[in-house]
Amino acid sequence: MTATSPRFGIWAVVHGSRGAYQDPDEPYNASWERNRDLVLAAEELGYDSTLIAQHTINPHIEDFDQLEAWSAAAAIAALTSRIEIIAAIKPYLYHPVVLAKMALGIENISRGRFAINLVNAWNRPELEKAGIGFAEHDERYAYGREWISVVSRLIEGERLTYKGKYFDVRDYILRPTSLHRPRPTIYVGGESEPARALVADHGDVWFINGQQLEDVAALIANVGGRPRAGAPPLRFGLSAFVVARETSEQAWAEHERLLALSAKDAPMKAIQRQNTDPKVVMMQTMQKTPRVGTNGGTAAGLVGSYDEVAARIQAFHAAGIGLFMLQFQPFEAEMRRFALEVIPRVRQSQAVVARAPEPAALS
Repeated sequence: MTATSPRFGIWAVVHGSRGAYQDPDEPYNASWERNRDLVLAAEELGYDSTLIAQHTINPHIEDFDQLEAWSAAAAIAALTSRIEIIAAIKPYLYHPVVLAKMALGIENISRGRFAINLVNAWNRPELEKAGIGFAEHDERYAYGREWISVVSRLIEGERLTYKGKYFDVRDYILRPTSLHRPRPTIYVGGESEPARALVADHGDVWFINGQQLEDVAALIANVGGRPRAGAPPLRFGLSAFVVARETSEQAWAEHERLLALSAKDAPMKAIQRQNTDPKVVMMQTMQKTPRVGTNGGTAAGLVGSYDEVAARIQAFHAAGIGLFMLQFQPFEAEMRRFALEVIPRVRQSQAVVARAPEPAALS
């Protein structure tokens, strides 16, 4: 059970809407200016974190705009003062020495608020069209394991000599290291067995895609109980798309509107499925039930009245989720609604639990 209060973050809109691309209330916009203003607004509203997904080309339609994650993360780091900035990274796109240096740079620009989200890639054209090649699923995780082994030691300040299957690093040291803590936080995504083993060995936080509470609890039990070789206990985050309204009926009506709009994106989703490795567990999970949003979206069940959504969050938090990485549509308006209506309810409930008296001892 997670003792501290839940934290809330937002997915940056690096490739436009997170739910439906043809929503008249949210025209397509993946610009730097929009993402800058979105994160600044999130920080002002009290959100704790933002996740900037990393793609070199748009994973849905290659002619659509796509924000570059790491240059955007550096700029956002300089403009913000409190919010955590998580930049995703696909190991094949950056040599670990170069990436470690970039990570330390953003870590110090942000004054200790930066994090890496390791994602071992699912979008085939992004690598194949660059001539990098798209390795088999487990091979990508073997590469990612060696890659993060190099990155994590360099960002901790170690003078590193490393010889492996993929990398040969000789007497390498990076300065300055983090000026604010031992190193940036390492998040890891993916739910296959190689992903679970990797996060248990090298991650600080495991990102779980949105799904039902009992499934999330089983994942936490499976990975949380694995040996950590002296590392602190693993923490857990959950991706979810939120539709919250004053009444449950209003929320589900809006959910149906978004679901109908997302159905119009069927040709785009067909392209995405064609370009995706079928072994990626995220894609298998997302086919189970109709849902709005990416990375599980509304499958986590954060649809309902303000009180219902707050209670659902409390249930996930009790199961071990510490960070909720959220999606909305239209993003700016619904992000504000959630901050004003749902977060206070969660905090109030937490306060009530904290004040509850201990049960009397049996005599």
